[in-house]
Amino acid sequence: PFAGTQFSPSVSYLHEREQKRELRRDSARGATAIASSTLEDQDRTLLFNLRSAFVNILHAKEVLRVAQDNLTYYDRVLEVNRTRQQAGDISEVDLGRLELQRVQYESDLQNADVSLRTAKIQLLSLLNDRTPIEQFDVNGNFGFNEQITPLEEFRSMALDARPDLRAAVQAIDKAKTDHQLAVANGSADPTFSGWWTHNPSFNNPFDYNTIGASVSVPLRVHDKNQGEKLRTQLDITRNESLADANRAQVFSDVDSAYATIASNIALLRPYKDKYLQQAAKVRDTISFAYQNGGASLLDF
Repeated sequence: PFAGTQFSPSVSYLHEREQKRELRRDSARGATAIASSTLEDQDRTLLFNLRSAFVNILHAKEVLRVAQDNLTYYDRVLEVNRTRQQAGDISEVDLGRLELQRVQYESDLQNADVSLRTAKIQLLSLLNDRTPIEQFDVNGNFGFNEQITPLEEFRSMALDARPDLRAAVQAIDKAKTDHQLAVANGSADPTFSGWWTHNPSFNNPFDYNTIGASVSVPLRVHDKNQGEKLRTQLDITRNESLADANRAQVFSDVDSAYATIASNIALLRPYKDKYLQQAAKVRDTISFAYQNGGASLLDF
């Protein structure tokens, strides 16, 4: 069945001019770098959410502790006033008003317990953990540091560490590489070919082997890749604008967080140094005066 078969092996090579292959490789590496930075930014966001959920649990535990202390303290007050009512020092109506007021402290305690359970559920969800809420707990320092780092140092740290900003800068480099590739793709690439044929020629009985070579160049008369050249050029400008917007967002995030921290510290410092002690003193004084008949129920 193979009688008369002619064997003609050939080899061809497409020569890509203007470093098309290297530019495609650099573009792919740029896309990989952007994807890595984006993944790192997602890790940063997840870590921030985890830390926020952790702090929310600590805050909810403190609120629950205060609610429990308030209810315990108020129960002691009720015991004193029940004794006073039995002794005829206050009326049954006044005692009833005090006992009705206890529902507010019970409500605060229940709300605090719900808030704590909600905070635990949020953290367990972020951790993808199925531990029962009753068996799950976290511990940490809920205090605050009055010393705060200067704003410029926070800005510098954010510019160096924010992966979303790094991804925006990497997108500019990739856009420039893509534009160079688009320009290179506008050029024609020659194809070099060579072959060998074992075929006896009937015109020349001694001509059994033939070798040949050729060069082909496509004629790109109306195709210079103009559309991609313009699109990639616009993409450079677009990514530069996005990088500027991202940099402004970084400054906005840092400045907003810094203002919040500074405001909270300014508010917490007098509470810690003065108002807590003053409020406790006023509470104890009014309580003592009321229990000894020196203050009215409304004052108490």
